[in-house]
Amino acid sequence: MTADTLLERITDYANRPDPYPLYEELREAGPVVRQADGSHLIGTYHHIVALLHDPRISADPRNRPAFSSAAEGAQLPFLRLDDPEHQRLRTLAMRPFGPPHSPGRIDAMRGQIADTTKELLEALRGRKQVDIVDDFAYPLPVTVICRLLGVPREDEPRFRQWTDVIVASADVRPEEDTTERDRAGQQARAEMGRYLVHLAEQRRGRPDDDILSALINEPDPALRLTLEELAETAVLLLIAGHETTVNLIANGVLTLLRRPDQLDRLRREPDLLPSAVEELLRYEPPVHMRERIPLADVDVAGTTLPAGSSVVLALASGNRDPKRFHEPDRFDPARVDNQHLGFGSGIHLCFGAPLARIEAQTALGALIPHLGTATLVQDPPPYRQNAMLRGPRHLEIQQPG
Repeated sequence: MTADTLLERITDYANRPDPYPLYEELREAGPVVRQADGSHLIGTYHHIVALLHDPRISADPRNRPAFSSAAEGAQLPFLRLDDPEHQRLRTLAMRPFGPPHSPGRIDAMRGQIADTTKELLEALRGRKQVDIVDDFAYPLPVTVICRLLGVPREDEPRFRQWTDVIVASADVRPEEDTTERDRAGQQARAEMGRYLVHLAEQRRGRPDDDILSALINEPDPALRLTLEELAETAVLLLIAGHETTVNLIANGVLTLLRRPDQLDRLRREPDLLPSAVEELLRYEPPVHMRERIPLADVDVAGTTLPAGSSVVLALASGNRDPKRFHEPDRFDPARVDNQHLGFGSGIHLCFGAPLARIEAQTALGALIPHLGTATLVQDPPPYRQNAMLRGPRHLEIQQPG
């Protein structure tokens, strides 16, 4: 096979359990590898970081000539916008979420996260077989983000359906007509946005201690989101607030069960847990790829990325780049100098990272004492269809006896 089919092979579901040999092939063929569909694939750490910090590289899909007409005129989440509009909306969204305006909100969630983790584990007590995804890794971050935003937990089945469609519409797929997928995603996003705005409107003038209340009751008109902006921001926070954390926790459990020596080490050295989570973000990241669009012709190592073309940054490949990380294919929970790309880089660095870290550390810290005798029912497990947000769809483990 030739290098111009790498993106097609990476996104092929058959390679979901282990795309890392393909990332190695990408780095050896790179740093820039043109694909058969005209896109460019980049998998080397330093080039990825440089492009994520380059103002000539856009996150806005409307800068791509082939942008789907299904999404024309739609309000985009700030994740898909460029500065200065990105910075404006991101700043307004962060005011009730974290520092400097709400410095204690996330840290104050530690007790609730620990309590939810304990409740979930109690519900699993005595069971011989457990699905780590459905029984633990999914309900934990969903419960947390619902409390944080002010979304009724009982509405989870409703917004899970919307979330699945929206996430599928954001996946990276080569040589595919995305018109129908984009239309479905936009419809789901609009329905979910209306649902969240309705919840926020119920708190107008009657605020509670949640983010929707803070956003709808912002007293300064200059700092107030429009209803359209509120809808997109709330959708982004709800989805991003749980989807990637599910993968982080599930990938973490899978990695540790495959490496009983490291599992035992973390059981003996619990102080290593924060650095172990950072290593998981490098070694098995929840987000594998991001698409960008050059606003002008950009030269990378002698190859021109044409303006308006699709550039796919393989973050997970950068995390395994031997030119940046010593023995990158080895999971080392005590690794130092670990500036991974698990939360991206540049202006779009994930601002929910502190919450995800707390959730992952709490979840894995609580699970590790119970995993010593656990075995995987299926390895590799079934994976989610999505190639960009890669993680097990189910992760069944069993205890002896």
